[in-house]
Amino acid sequence: MSEKQPSFLDASIPLIVLVILLSASVYLFGDNSSYGPNQIALFMATAVAVVIGLKNGYRWAVIEKAMVKGISLSLGAVLILLSVGALIGTWMLSGTVPTLIYYGLQLLNPSWFFAASCLLCGIVAMSIGSSWTTAATIGVALIGVAQGLGLSPAITAGAIVSGAYFGDKISPLSETTNLAPAVAGSDLFDHIRHMLWTTVPSFAIALILFTIIGFSTDVTADFDRINEISNVLQQNFSINFTALIPLFVLLTMAVKKVPAFPTVFIGALLGAVWAVLFQQDLMAKLVEQDISYALASLKLIWHIFHAGFTIDTGNASLNDLLSGGGMASMLNTIWLVFCAMMFGATIEKIGLLRKFVQSILFFAKSTGSLITSTIATCFVTNVLTADQYMSIVMPGRMFKEEYERRNLAPVNLSRTLEDGGTITSPLIPWNTCGAYMHSVLQVSPLDYAVYAFFNLINPVLAIIYAYCGIKILRLTPPDSVAKDLAAKA
Repeated sequence: MSEKQPSFLDASIPLIVLVILLSASVYLFGDNSSYGPNQIALFMATAVAVVIGLKNGYRWAVIEKAMVKGISLSLGAVLILLSVGALIGTWMLSGTVPTLIYYGLQLLNPSWFFAASCLLCGIVAMSIGSSWTTAATIGVALIGVAQGLGLSPAITAGAIVSGAYFGDKISPLSETTNLAPAVAGSDLFDHIRHMLWTTVPSFAIALILFTIIGFSTDVTADFDRINEISNVLQQNFSINFTALIPLFVLLTMAVKKVPAFPTVFIGALLGAVWAVLFQQDLMAKLVEQDISYALASLKLIWHIFHAGFTIDTGNASLNDLLSGGGMASMLNTIWLVFCAMMFGATIEKIGLLRKFVQSILFFAKSTGSLITSTIATCFVTNVLTADQYMSIVMPGRMFKEEYERRNLAPVNLSRTLEDGGTITSPLIPWNTCGAYMHSVLQVSPLDYAVYAFFNLINPVLAIIYAYCGIKILRLTPPDSVAKDLAAKA
């Protein structure tokens, strides 16, 4: 039996099943839906897609190979996730995160906190080109500061995600910022300059909204609690600028474009060394006394790498604030990523996504509707394949020819891929980016998504620009002629 193209009904059924199951998962399990129920929903939706593929003549061996390949594409992210788990644990032990929390409590005014957090994450992410590294370092500390100030973790996470993705999006060091123009056929710096027209106004609006929330909400600092946390930090950790050196080393490596996995893992190792060198009083309390100090220290750090850091301060809420990390803490996220990638790879292989795009182009008559369709396709790809890289590459390949046919410059497509793909990925709980942010910040995307103002405003502003014809660049006639000659050659 030969393989045949799916019908629109074929393409719709797995998506409908997935939406129903994920909705039921959230309804039945609430905040715990990402700790197993969502994975089962993705698994069952994959099974439905497999049945449709078999019906259309695809052999099981072909579908299974596609699943394995899809999962393999996420292994780079898995290595980073495991390294981040280790880094959070050792940076707790080394005093790096506690020191950031301590100084943050002293310096950040509650009224400006959300806007300042967004701006700080934006600057750091732009400098290093990584939203993930920003969230795992500055973001974790800011969540701790928010808890110390009695501020909303959900709004704080929204500010962190907004800033991290703004900085990531306009940084020439970012992987996605390089990937989008490569797929669309535009120049990197032309792409960045063209993105500024939608990105900067969106970020400015987000900062204004965070400022309004800060000044309109009762965010009077509880100085008794701040003093309590500060005292606990000083009693349990050696708080000084020396503890921040691992952070500066990691940021320097990121700026130097050292790959993310070795950068983060080296940061974790450096945190372990710093703990031994500068947190000796804390280490003495935590290590076992019946073996030598050197051996006990090695055992403790080994344990923290896999199980994370825990401390007993005598205050349960502060224990939660100052504990976390470990590679084991990332295993649930990895499970979610594997299930999501398996589903995405299956529906791509049997042609379901292609069917959707063909149907969309039939209705996309104007430039505004074409760009809106591209953004929608990027978002749906993020939902279905659970990977921001796929949400750039697949729609980019699918729409590139149509943009050229309509005489639209490649920067229009590359900007739209970022506006619809990169930006929306952390808003989806089972997407690799959403799952990562949940694991690091300990706030569900379902809770922070409504406050990730930059991520929500940017796609909307891009659509408005498209329909109003603002900064929609056309190919010049010579470019069009050159492309026609190249196509005929």
